[in-house]
This record gives sequence, C-alpha cells and structure tokens, in this order.
Amino acid sequence: MNIVESLRVALRGLKVNKLRSFLTMLGIIIGVGAVIVMVAIGQGAKNSVTNQIQGLGSNLLIISPGQSNSGGVRGGAGSLTNMTMDDVTAIQQQADAVAAVAPMASRNAQVVLGNQNTSTQVIGTTPSYAAVRNQSVDFGRFFSQRDLDSRAKVAVVGTTVAQNLMGNSNTNIVGRIININRVPFQVIGILQSKGSSGMTNNDDQILVPITTAQSRLIGSQSVRTIFVEAKTADQMNAASMEISTILRHRHGLKLSDPDDFTITNQSDILSTAEGITQSLTLLLSGIAAISLLVGGIGIMNIMLVSVTERTREIGIRKAIGAKRRDILFQFLIEAVVLSLLGGIIGILLGGGGASLMQKLSGMSTQVSGTSVVVAFLFSAAIGVVFGVFPAQKASKLDPIDALRYE
Repeated sequence: MNIVESLRVALRGLKVNKLRSFLTMLGIIIGVGAVIVMVAIGQGAKNSVTNQIQGLGSNLLIISPGQSNSGGVRGGAGSLTNMTMDDVTAIQQQADAVAAVAPMASRNAQVVLGNQNTSTQVIGTTPSYAAVRNQSVDFGRFFSQRDLDSRAKVAVVGTTVAQNLMGNSNTNIVGRIININRVPFQVIGILQSKGSSGMTNNDDQILVPITTAQSRLIGSQSVRTIFVEAKTADQMNAASMEISTILRHRHGLKLSDPDDFTITNQSDILSTAEGITQSLTLLLSGIAAISLLVGGIGIMNIMLVSVTERTREIGIRKAIGAKRRDILFQFLIEAVVLSLLGGIIGILLGGGGASLMQKLSGMSTQVSGTSVVVAFLFSAAIGVVFGVFPAQKASKLDPIDALRYE
C-alpha cells in the first residue's frame, strides 16, 4: 500500500469518528493558538517599547545628577543639584561628537484657564529640545532663542492639557493666557500627540523656556536632566566619553573620585527593554507550549483506543496481505493528520485571537511568520512522536490473535 492509499484509509478512519477526532485535536488547537497569541503579544510589546524609546530622540544620551551624600546619609539617584546651564553650554561648545543639547528642569504645577484647571508637569527647556526629543508642534510654534534670552512667559502645551483646559470647547487654545502657579503665560503652540508610555502620559505636559521656569516657577538654577543628541549612532560612545571628561573637569573631580552624574545610553535602554520583553515572550510561549504536550498525550491515548477497537480490522488486513509497514503507516498518518489539522485550525484561531485582542484592548500585537511556521512544524512533530507507539503496537499484532479478538 502506498502513502496515498494509506492517507485515504487514515482519513476515512478519522471521518467515521468526527466528534472524537475533533476532541482529540482540541489540545493541539488550543496549544498552537495560545503559542501564536503569546508570541504576537510579546512581539507587539517589544515593538511598542522600541518605538517609545526611539521616540525619545535619535542617538540620545541622558545625563542625570548623581546621589547626594550628607552626614553619612546617601540620597536617592538624581538627588544632587550640581548640574547647571553652564554645563549645558560647555557640552555644546566642547564636545565634537555632540549634535545638540537640551536641558530640562521640571516641576508639577496647577494650571488654570477661566473656570477650568488641571495639574500637570511643567518642563523648562531650550528650543533645541524639539529636535533632540523628536517633538513637533501641531498648531502654533515652538518658543525661540529670543524667547529664551528674554525670559518670555510663553508656553507650548500637550494635547491632554489643551483638552483639560478647554473642556468640551473646540476653540484653539493657541493665543490664550493660562496661569501656571498664578504666573500668566501665553500659549503659543500645541505639541503633536505622542501617546502614553507605561503609566506616563507624554501629552500631559507644558514646555516653557528654562530661563523663565528657573526664575518664575522653580526658584533654582540647577538642571534636572540634560538630553544630548550624538551626531551619529557610531559616535554615541565617543560623545559619552567627551561629556564625562567635560563634566568631571567642570565639577573639579579628582581621578580617584567617582562621577557625580550618570550618563545613560539610549542603546543600553533599548537592549535592556528588548531583553525583558524577549524573556517574557519565551516564558509565556513555554507555558502555552505545555498544552501542545497535553494535546500530544491525548492523541496517543485516542490512537491506542483506536488500535484496540480496530484489532479485528488489522487482523483481516494482515490476513489478506497487508505488511507491517502498511499498518504502521496507516496509524502514524492518522496521528499526523490529527496534529496537522489541529495545527492549521490553531494557527487560524491564534491569528484571529491576536487581531481581536488588539481591537478590543488596544494592545499592540504582531503575528510572527516564524512563530506560525514553528507552531505548525511542532504540531506535526507532536503527531509523529506520540503516534509512533500506537502505530508500532498496531503493526506488531499477530494476525491470528487479531482475528480472534472480540
């Protein structure tokens, strides 16, 4: 008997017991579908995190103050107030690998417009912030160097702030006067929406000139964070070394002294985030893959039952000339067909489930072609591995004993 004939006989055997065949495939269907959905969620999360980190800016270095140490008590990370606008100017002028520098000083503030008010983060920065942090303005304009030098009371607001202050009104907020901690500012622009990243709403913020923020809102000349854009991705390490040399010299640190600042590389953040999401994806996929093994065991159990039920049929086939390999192929093909059909249905359900989850929850998902191929091949392997034992048992039956079986 050739493979085509064995396949036809196997399909006919499965067709006789449709419900049992479907229930046998159910473990494979759930397993394959679950693996595809889990990988899609993991890949979507990875892409989302990557886009959010890259959205912070291109070739970005983030400089933060170090820890304070007073009376033997160490403060938290970033508790020092040792970075100033002079450091920003020195980095811009002396670091050859640096394309642009944008300082940031921030605080939470109460913002009022008419009878509407909201609490938000106010960020003092410079005009270069827009380029360094990939920020653009949807309406109006960003503040200029002239605004910075004159300590102008102008503000660029995020879309969430604009919506909170304008209520249900469709009137453009540009040109309106808002009060930030009772200090009047004129809104000159609305930032393009960047959405949320984790628990942070990137649209719930107000940008003002850092000179104005330091003198009118914060009351301190220190800089909380310095964002630096390297000229190219290849020059990020060189830029980091230049910045470290400049700041250590400016802060009067000796060779034996530790840095009183921290430089974070965007590439390091991205690598760490990708590693975390990849580990979570593997963990979730491993948990989902357990159901594939359970499905394989189900196939083996049902095939053993099938061998027992069809013992006389096996005896008759052997008596009229069927060879051992014919019987082996017949039952092995039945097991593989069950696995492959379950795999195909599982792939369709997994792809549909990932799309449905994205539409209902807004969670980013991406079905990977690799995961589909691997899940399909794994389901086929399950059929072979768990179908071998029942098939061998059937092929080894003695025809006389099989014919006598009741």
